Amino acid sequence: MSTTTERSPESDEGRGRGGAAGAAGRPSRLIHSEATTEIPVHLLFRDDPRDPAGVALPSAVVRGGAARPRVEPGARADAARPSVPLPPPVPVPGADPELAERRARVLPGAVGVLAGGVGAAGCVLALWWAGVLPRALPGAPGRAGARGIGAAQWAVLAGAGALALFGFGGLARGRVGGAWVLTLFGRYRGSVRRTGLLWVNPLLLRRRVDVRLRHWRSEPMAAVDRSGVALRVVVLVVWRVRDAARAALAVADHQEYLRECVEATAARVLSRLPADAFHDGARGAADGGPTLRDAEAVGEALTRALAAQAEPVGIEVFSVQPTRIEYAPEVAEAMHRRRIAALDARHRDSVLTSVVDSVEDTVTRLTTRGLLVELDDYERKALVKDLTVAFCTGHGER
Repeated sequence: MSTTTERSPESDEGRGRGGAAGAAGRPSRLIHSEATTEIPVHLLFRDDPRDPAGVALPSAVVRGGAARPRVEPGARADAARPSVPLPPPVPVPGADPELAERRARVLPGAVGVLAGGVGAAGCVLALWWAGVLPRALPGAPGRAGARGIGAAQWAVLAGAGALALFGFGGLARGRVGGAWVLTLFGRYRGSVRRTGLLWVNPLLLRRRVDVRLRHWRSEPMAAVDRSGVALRVVVLVVWRVRDAARAALAVADHQEYLRECVEATAARVLSRLPADAFHDGARGAADGGPTLRDAEAVGEALTRALAAQAEPVGIEVFSVQPTRIEYAPEVAEAMHRRRIAALDARHRDSVLTSVVDSVEDTVTRLTTRGLLVELDDYERKALVKDLTVAFCTGHGER
């Protein structure tokens, strides 16, 4: 048969001051457990409700008070996703205001074929008139009394030959998805986007520009994140030439210009975000800040920045999407270990949070039903410790 001894407040105060004397008067634990040496739960049993790291502990667990409302893990799911901070725009010199695409004057191809045929026929008639055609083509009918090519025949032959050259030399074939940029002695004269057989002034210099919707996949480009960690980035750019005149004349090579802008823009945008949320000083899931793992937000930022850079040269950028963002080979192994460590720490934190919530609910229910009224602060802390050890042991066996 067991007996219960009464303890006065003086004995409790003496037990707190003297370790040996107090240990002799401690009651037996309410929950027994042997697996207590490897569980780091000592921070839960301090008189100060805050641990050294500044994390507030539940008041119901420490002093048996009322339970505070907990924040659900998915409470931030409906919050608006913040956008990626764009770097300050880089000033790009605008194109010549007079250099804008306009329609050039061209004629149907039938007009060129007709003019070339008339010129060829005129040359034949001039040769026949001069009496040269029978000697050049035996058996062809000749004109009696022909004395050879004179001044008049030369004039007719030159005019007919020039007409034939202009007629046939100006024929061009317009293709779907292509445009001609026409210049005369270095001056822009217009653009042609028509298809089929056309006649263009043969004195004009033609430059063909592809105006179809195109995509370009970059090679792995070097970049750094906000913490200075080396990255390798591959992006997919969807674009087309909107102004053929500016694309052909405002820059030496618009495709090379676009490639250089993609590399520079990617380096500027990616350097404003952390690659992962576990970086020191990085804004991760704790405060809702984006990282480079948010492909949609990063793609929108890259698209806006690149479109502003490519507009002065007549290029329209529809989409810039990162297809691969990874660490550089020299730091990939170290960052992989750091990511695994961060995931492990996050898992341990979630387990500890679950244990604390369970202990808080248990103590709150016991307090509400009046089962812990006769327990003093020491017994209450011992109960909390035993409950924590029990719940941690249960989580470890799962």
